[in-house]
Amino acid sequence: MHEHNENKGLLRRFLDLPADSVPKTVFVAVTICLVASMVVSAVAVYLRPIQEVNKLKDKQTNILQVAGLYEEGSDVVEAFKVFEPHVLEIETGKFTDQFDAATFDDRAAADDPATSVALTDDPASIGRQSKFVTVYLLRNEDGSLDKVILPIHGYGLWSTLYGFIALEENGNDIYGLQFYSHGETPGLGAEVDNPRWKALWNGKKLHDEDGVLQITVAKAAPAAGQDFYVDALAGATLTSNGVDNLVRFWMGEAGYAPFLSYLKEGDL
Repeated sequence: MHEHNENKGLLRRFLDLPADSVPKTVFVAVTICLVASMVVSAVAVYLRPIQEVNKLKDKQTNILQVAGLYEEGSDVVEAFKVFEPHVLEIETGKFTDQFDAATFDDRAAADDPATSVALTDDPASIGRQSKFVTVYLLRNEDGSLDKVILPIHGYGLWSTLYGFIALEENGNDIYGLQFYSHGETPGLGAEVDNPRWKALWNGKKLHDEDGVLQITVAKAAPAAGQDFYVDALAGATLTSNGVDNLVRFWMGEAGYAPFLSYLKEGDL
């Protein structure tokens, strides 16, 4: 009974304190922080599935756009069904059934030592390269291959740029290129999103007749000619260099070269 009265006395003394007293100020601050943290956590848990759906939809939209199939206001999920996703083993250039292509996470695989390798020769500045990536095939009505969409990424000036490159069925002619995630400078490096610059990629070629990788992003056309040249972004030399490095890396021997050989031979 004595302890109960003592506790009651402590509560009464606390309530009798002025509103601006230190104990009451601390109590209110802690209470608000606890309530706010619980609300934020609850909202984050509630929104996570919605965010994941929107993230996937944005990715699908970009794949449709780079393949020239996106229509404003269309059902993205339905339109995306025309693509065949496959998990590609980079080293062999062949598809694998080791993973489910519908759920395979390329970025997570690149961070996992079990499914990636640390790079020593790293022109794209990605640190680790996944041994597996998800590629997307687009076929004509008769089943023949129309285009293939390949994921690419690499460091620009301030950020890692994530995007896709669309190739024609011969594995050499570029249909389009675009990035869906980056943190480059607005008005400069962020001009990678400019439709006029993205349009420059259409019709360019990766390799010359001797099979040498020639595609480049530069301020002047290379000796190989205009077919292999995309004009650098004005005022964004480092971002342009980053795009040049990442495209050449992924289209080269350390990237999709084995897979592109199969494309060239018409084995898909």
